[in-house]
Amino acid sequence: MSASSKNKGENATLEQALSRLKFRPHPLEPGHVWLAGAGPGDPGCLTLEVLAALAEADALVYDALVSPDVVAVAANAELFYAGKRGGKPSMKQDDITALLVKLAREGRRVVRLKGGDPYIFGRGGEEALALARENIPFRVLPGLTSGLSALAATGIPATMRGINKAIILATGHAAGTDEDIDWAAIARTGQPVVVYMGMANLPLITAALLDGGLAPSTPAAVIVAATTPQEQTVVATLATITEAAAAAGLASPALIVVGGIVAMRAALAGEA
Repeated sequence: MSASSKNKGENATLEQALSRLKFRPHPLEPGHVWLAGAGPGDPGCLTLEVLAALAEADALVYDALVSPDVVAVAANAELFYAGKRGGKPSMKQDDITALLVKLAREGRRVVRLKGGDPYIFGRGGEEALALARENIPFRVLPGLTSGLSALAATGIPATMRGINKAIILATGHAAGTDEDIDWAAIARTGQPVVVYMGMANLPLITAALLDGGLAPSTPAAVIVAATTPQEQTVVATLATITEAAAAAGLASPALIVVGGIVAMRAALAGEA
């Protein structure tokens, strides 16, 4: 069978599966804004609702973490790049909100596309509140949050009987500032923590967790670009993860995972 014939067969199979699903997307109406999550990176992680919204949009406001392949789905949309990658030029949040309101009032079909899920450290709640105050109709389309889907993609179960009864999602953006969270309190829970936007503050975060009582031998990992061809994962201990990540040349955007669930990666791969 030729590659062309194989591709046609696979496409037909997918179309048949979608037909059996009887998926009927909501119409994206003029003057409405949909806040959508693009998931962790791989286009296969898109929900059908988000895929349909991108096909309908005539204005797409998207973040830097969204894959170009996903952006390309919005073939009929005018593109507005918002940035939002740590340390890189980005639109100010107030300017993004003002743009969404402006586009909606022009009668555009607007999709605001973010990496991961809009409501998990994506400032989607702020944008939704601003739209509500301006009487702009909106919907929120969930996406796979990177903090959980990255674990699954790299062989780390988010929960495991006998290891944890909860998992903590935290932001490391403000580590070392007056707005920092109580890392000692997190350490005392004994539950795994997944840290978003913490790569620049990794030494501060690990030191705070150690000071809070976590053992230096606690398993830890840094995951970069999960689900994409650029995916990298480094596993070490809480005491050594900063050095290990630096030696591997890892940089933002990345997720930091600390806790016993990290050790399951080797076990599931047959390495332990």
